[in-house]
Amino acid sequence: MKSIFKTLAVVLAATLTLASCSKDDDSDVMTTDQKAAAIAEQFVDHTVVPTYKALAANTEQLVEQLAALKANPTQSGLNAVCEKFLAAREQWEKSEAFLFGPASNFGIDPHIDSWPLDADRFDALMSNANQLAQLDGQDGDIVANGLETTLLGFHGLEYVLFANGAPKNISDITASQLTYAVAVAGDLRNCCYRLAISWAGDDNVPAHYAEKMEECEWEYTVGGGNYSYGENMKNAGKAGSIYPSSKAALLEIIQGCMDIADEVGTQKIGRPYEGTSDEDIHYIESPYSQKSVEDFYDNILSIQNAYMGGNEGQRDESRSLHSYVKELNASVDTEVREAIAAALAAIDAMPRPFVNNRTDERNGVAAQACATLSEKLEKAGEVIREN
Repeated sequence: MKSIFKTLAVVLAATLTLASCSKDDDSDVMTTDQKAAAIAEQFVDHTVVPTYKALAANTEQLVEQLAALKANPTQSGLNAVCEKFLAAREQWEKSEAFLFGPASNFGIDPHIDSWPLDADRFDALMSNANQLAQLDGQDGDIVANGLETTLLGFHGLEYVLFANGAPKNISDITASQLTYAVAVAGDLRNCCYRLAISWAGDDNVPAHYAEKMEECEWEYTVGGGNYSYGENMKNAGKAGSIYPSSKAALLEIIQGCMDIADEVGTQKIGRPYEGTSDEDIHYIESPYSQKSVEDFYDNILSIQNAYMGGNEGQRDESRSLHSYVKELNASVDTEVREAIAAALAAIDAMPRPFVNNRTDERNGVAAQACATLSEKLEKAGEVIREN
């Protein structure tokens, strides 16, 4: 009996040892750094890069369609251009949870998305034959000397293409305006190329993106080094990355989400809703296409995509901030997800068009929902920071 017990003890000890080794070696048991790295990779490859690639492709097509419209102005051509503009606009708005990185470092956000348009300067430009000739000569590649951000980007194009929420009548758009639109669209496209290549790296985008960067003499890596912005985030905590830890990369994503939630609530909605000055009243995004509410909604979708682990059709919640925060503090994760849903619902309930209904009380409800979302995201950041 003693011998049997001794044998059983040896077997049991061996079994426990194997079980312990198995647990230690189990690939399903990830360290905090491994989890954070997986979330960063998912965020880069399935939220940021596909969004910017779609944006770049749509703006490229927009330039082509505008050039064709300039050569042969037709209403059907204009309608197609407006559809393509809105497709590109949607992707841009769905990127605003990650305006950190190249969008801010290279000044792309204010360059392509400042509003309101300066109508007086626009009229002056349309009367300046020399400057229009420069715009025409650039063939949509490099925007003319001296054009300010209030004449560039999405809202400059929107001003030319739309009126009262619909495509203009083609007869109301002049040849000079089409010359301007082609040049501004070319500059917009180049900036969107830069966003895509900066995050994806030059091996993961069409070769002509890098060629355009060289032509424009634009940097597109982190600090002029070897890392793309995507590589920089994926390698957080390693030599060469600006992120000192993988946790720092996750906190950057959270901060980006907080920033746009706050901007939508306090600026994009709140400023026209609460303001009384002429400047506040006219601080309305997308007033000509009357897609303000759609812009706000897409901004919150960008938060949802960033937090939940990817764009629609590419999402993996097991590699998301949602799953990470849930593991650390399930109640905070629930608060964040409920706040995202509440903000989307409140914005969707806003009266359209916003430009004609800016003081409606439903706008105040939406602004408050965005403020609450920003607060809940801040709590999620605290959970990550403290664990």
